[in-house]
Amino acid sequence: MQIGLAIALIVLALVLGFVGGYLIRVKSHEKTIAKSKQDSEKILADAEAEAEKKKKESIFEAKQEIAALKQEADKDIRERKNAVVELESKLNQREDTLDRRAVNLDRREEMLNSKEIKIDEKKAELEQQNNRVEAVLRQQEQKLVEIAGLTRDEAKKIIMDTVKESMKVEIATYIKEEEEKARLEVKTKAKNVLALAIQKYAGETAGEATVSTVSLPVEEMKGRIIGREGRNIRTIESLTGVDLIIDDTPEAVVLSGFDPVRREIAKRSLEILVSDGRIHPARIEEVVERCRGEVEMVIREMGEEAVFKAGVGKIHPDLVRLIGRLNFRTSYGQNVLKHSIETAMIAGKLASEIGENEVIARRAGLLHDIGKAVDHEIEGSHVEIGVELASKYREPKEVIDAIASHHEDVAPKSIIAVLVAAADALSSARPGARSDSLENYTKRLENLEAISNSIKGVSSSFAIQAGREVRVIVNPSEVDDLSTISIARQIKEEIENKLSYPGTIKVTVIRETRAVDVAK
Repeated sequence: MQIGLAIALIVLALVLGFVGGYLIRVKSHEKTIAKSKQDSEKILADAEAEAEKKKKESIFEAKQEIAALKQEADKDIRERKNAVVELESKLNQREDTLDRRAVNLDRREEMLNSKEIKIDEKKAELEQQNNRVEAVLRQQEQKLVEIAGLTRDEAKKIIMDTVKESMKVEIATYIKEEEEKARLEVKTKAKNVLALAIQKYAGETAGEATVSTVSLPVEEMKGRIIGREGRNIRTIESLTGVDLIIDDTPEAVVLSGFDPVRREIAKRSLEILVSDGRIHPARIEEVVERCRGEVEMVIREMGEEAVFKAGVGKIHPDLVRLIGRLNFRTSYGQNVLKHSIETAMIAGKLASEIGENEVIARRAGLLHDIGKAVDHEIEGSHVEIGVELASKYREPKEVIDAIASHHEDVAPKSIIAVLVAAADALSSARPGARSDSLENYTKRLENLEAISNSIKGVSSSFAIQAGREVRVIVNPSEVDDLSTISIARQIKEEIENKLSYPGTIKVTVIRETRAVDVAK
């Protein structure tokens, strides 16, 4: 009985514990829910407050941006208004100027019309006076013929002879004065003459000096040289600086350019590309670079060989390279490097004959045309460039003097300079040195002397410097000092009218009186 009661109490305690635990759990859950609700309400309130704050900030920023845009728009509008006002002001000024110009033109037209009318009236009056003068002259002429017993032609010849004799001195003086004026204007006129000469320069002659030809194995190779959309030919031209001319010439392309070194590089490169068959931009760049190095090496070797052959001692490496470049230059068909070596040897021999420094003379002869190596790259004549280069590399003063005076641009200051000028003339003037046949050379000299000897008062003449100068000796008893000027002009005009020649011909008239006696 007690056991059953105990069990019942235990069961009851368990039930009461379960119910109590449940009630406690429910109560705790309700508290949690209430707290969560409060937290959620607080979060919601905070979010609403934050959103309201963000909203106000956004509205404030938008208002600021709108205000800034409005200010910028107002500024732009003001600037545009100012520009429009300024433009309108300029247009008004221009209209005023045009109106004034139109008024001035109308006035000028009226003045010209009135002047034209006056000129026509004056012209008619002058024609009437001219007719009256001609009539009076005819009457006077008839009377003179009757009085003198001379025909008109006879009287005219007497008058012309008298006037010619009386005006002889005045004409010579006038010619001398005009020549002095011409010397003052020579630079401007020389530029114009050079420009005209370039325009009239023979195309075939320029072609001989500025083009090289590369042979092709087959005609189809031209297409490969051009490449897709012309990329190969553009690459070659841009890398070498030479124009490629691909025309109807069978199995050949032409390289055109004024720089002979560039043409040589382009020619070698194209020959290698054609023989190899692989023609594309990368290969072209590789071959051109290789050929450029080869040509530079050839230039260096030829310069060193020329220095050794001329026996001029040590020369600055840059000058040696420039000497080698002369191998690719020609002057009237004569190779400039060979001409320089020849001039050096002749100048050295002349110096040794008169006891001057032979090495310096050869050095000056070798370097006298050094400016021609870069005269297409640097502004100025080859003489000016040569003097500048020799001064830069501290060449002896005799060498600089020889370079400056070998074309008589300045007077020589040393014996070496005179010897180099003579050697230069000998090298270029000898028959066969330049593009001129012996027959033409001899004929030109004969014609120059014949023209000079045909002038009255000339006793003898000599064509020198390969026909670039003629020395005329006059009889001093027949020709005075002033008359030598007119004789020089006569010979110059006869040469210009009767001969065809390259360059210029200098005419020098010499009048000399000698008194000779013998003491016994």
